[in-house]
Amino acid sequence: MLDRDLQAGARNLLVNCGGLRTGDRLLVLCEDPANGYYDRAIGDAVLERARDLGIEAQAEILPFDPMGAALPPDLVARMKAVDRVLFLSRSGDQIRFNADMQGIRPIMSYALDAGMLGSGFGRASYQGFVALKDAVNALFAKAGHIRVTCPLGTDFSGPGAGFPKSGAADVAVARFPMSVFAPVPAQGFSGAVVQDGFLVGTGSKFYEPYGCDLKEPLAVHFRDNVLEGFSGHEMDVHCARMHYARVGEQFALDPLTMHSWHAGIHPGCAYPMAAAENFERWSGGAFGNPRLLHFHTCGHYAPGEISLNVLDPTIEVDGAAVWRDGVFDPCLVPGGAEILAQYPCIREVFDAPAQAVGQGPGGRLAG
Repeated sequence: MLDRDLQAGARNLLVNCGGLRTGDRLLVLCEDPANGYYDRAIGDAVLERARDLGIEAQAEILPFDPMGAALPPDLVARMKAVDRVLFLSRSGDQIRFNADMQGIRPIMSYALDAGMLGSGFGRASYQGFVALKDAVNALFAKAGHIRVTCPLGTDFSGPGAGFPKSGAADVAVARFPMSVFAPVPAQGFSGAVVQDGFLVGTGSKFYEPYGCDLKEPLAVHFRDNVLEGFSGHEMDVHCARMHYARVGEQFALDPLTMHSWHAGIHPGCAYPMAAAENFERWSGGAFGNPRLLHFHTCGHYAPGEISLNVLDPTIEVDGAAVWRDGVFDPCLVPGGAEILAQYPCIREVFDAPAQAVGQGPGGRLAG
């Protein structure tokens, strides 16, 4: 029998996010646990809780394609035949911006193991975080000016107005837990993103090498959607240029592009392992924490193929630091205080935010 926290996390996923009721049908598509990304226990917990709730649940292993090939037609047909589909697989992340999924609306779990599902990350109200995400989106849409900085020297800014009109893609897959706001387009922004430790992929495609180690913080300079250059340690600059060129050539895209950015809104999201132990898993499991902001680059689409990650950002919206040094204050978002009052479980994770986001020795996101 599942412990109380794991029961609560699984119910939040199945009922609050999935909208499933007794008699509904659920298909769970699992990545092979031998890949070291999702553990077997989270799939077992979801199936057990689903059956307790009277949901007809079945699971199958979905072979993982690092390049994100289209799902087989017979699988898509099975997905359409059930009430909900849950991805415990990176394949769900690869299709998250695929408009073909809008009619199916699968769920992609960013809780990667039973521990994450049973933690405040998995238990805090899904609907409450959707409401918070919508409130943040509205704040950015109405903003006149947005500035992003970080302790290492990140400094870029631009307008918030027009954000909904500019086509920033929110995903065609339901995300669980809800842990980021919609991507903010880079158009109109300019400045520098300082990347520490490594460059890493976005979860779109899993190429080799997926990460590129950096000796020192590297400044990535951009204006609008154009990556204009790098500055920092000579070897890092060389490696970054080569890495971007290699990935661009591999996927026949313009590598020097800056598409969009967003930050975590869920302080229950914890990632205790060092990022360097598994770049692929870190890039798909840690980003929901407010201590991390990431930029989609290398491709004129979200999420692009190379992610820039900023630790402990400050995000000022019309002069108000809604994020300050990685701490997100929902009370500075119109309607945010009311959401915390309505959902005590959300207030709990804000009162005791997770600090582990994959740092290595010295607290850096070292490669």
